Amino acid sequence: MGSPATRTDPSDPAAGLVARAAFPLLRDQPDLVYLDSAASAQKPAAVIDRLTRFYGREYANIHRGLYGLSEGTSEAYEAARHRVARFLGAGAQEIIFTANATAAINLVAHAHGDSSLKPGDLVLISQLEHHANIVPWQLLRERRHVRLAAIPIDDDGDIDLRQYEMLLSREPRLVCLTAAANTIGTVPPLKAMIDQAHRAGAMVLVDAAQAAPHLPLNMRDLDCDFLAITGHKLYGPDGIGALYVRESILADLPPFLGGGGMIRSVTLAHTDYADGPRRFEAGTPAIGGAIALATALDFIDAIGFERIAAHDAALLAHADARLPEIAGLRIIGRPAQRTGIISFAIDGLHPHDIGSLLGADGICLRAGHHCAQPLMERLGLVGTTRLSFAVHNTTSDIDRLVDSLARVRQMLR
Repeated sequence: MGSPATRTDPSDPAAGLVARAAFPLLRDQPDLVYLDSAASAQKPAAVIDRLTRFYGREYANIHRGLYGLSEGTSEAYEAARHRVARFLGAGAQEIIFTANATAAINLVAHAHGDSSLKPGDLVLISQLEHHANIVPWQLLRERRHVRLAAIPIDDDGDIDLRQYEMLLSREPRLVCLTAAANTIGTVPPLKAMIDQAHRAGAMVLVDAAQAAPHLPLNMRDLDCDFLAITGHKLYGPDGIGALYVRESILADLPPFLGGGGMIRSVTLAHTDYADGPRRFEAGTPAIGGAIALATALDFIDAIGFERIAAHDAALLAHADARLPEIAGLRIIGRPAQRTGIISFAIDGLHPHDIGSLLGADGICLRAGHHCAQPLMERLGLVGTTRLSFAVHNTTSDIDRLVDSLARVRQMLR
């Protein structure tokens, strides 16, 4: 799918890559400017229709029933696993469905961290991380008494690669990195950093929640050990995500949650666990969410990452040119490579006040610390106002934002 809604001239950022009409909420609210896709993306009609069709015409539980409806649903669920695997350049046996990227990272912290890391082992994170890639490792530190250290960033918002090399010399066991920073959009040199970590003897977990809608991710090329994505940022449903685990690691990984669906046999004395991803999918999963996520990935692939990257770059350039027109506005961070995210601050104005007044004007974006308080502390800020792009955004959305910001600036002088 995707070709009827996709613009014929993707080189024109004034048009958007995909028509607003493809998204029911945006179609029905033509005056709304939605610039908060880094929090959650709007859903195209194809995804909503797939979810509705599943619950209205196809619903049954999976891997349990011997009747046609259940068998059909089981096939669709496993086909969705294969679809996620293809999207990530992985094998289906390496894809675990989770509730979201946060749940995926917590799964690694418990299943791998509790079983393989011992007191004194070093875990590295970066100052760019979302709380979802910080707090699970702090909890692991409390449980297992591992050490935790942060890779610094420079004033532009890029990872300090010299400091990274120095930290690798301390022989960490695990390195946890974002593939795109949710607050200032930094895209680190991930492949090189993963290679360095492996040479130092560390495994690598990648939080790709923000990167997955904007950048191609191929597990054979990246060669990371774990990678987390979430459906709601991928134009898919909320409540569904996925964790890639390298097959050789997954084979020896102990289960994290226990219950139905993740077992081969159970007696009161002993349980034999299922093989592969199902060992980590206890209970009834988000069946409809997984199936609709596959449709969302079809939607993204029909557009193509090359076109998405060009569209992001054009919108970023337009925002870079227009936002400084506002007196006292500072764009936060100038990373060498940035995905479709910009944060800014305005001298003397609190980001919550900015966000609230913009919201009253029909401009939807995020204000605050964006679940990245350590990064805010590094930048010397209480928070920022963040705009983030999707395939439906246009230069006119940015122009509307700038016009609204000018009015806000006048109101709060």
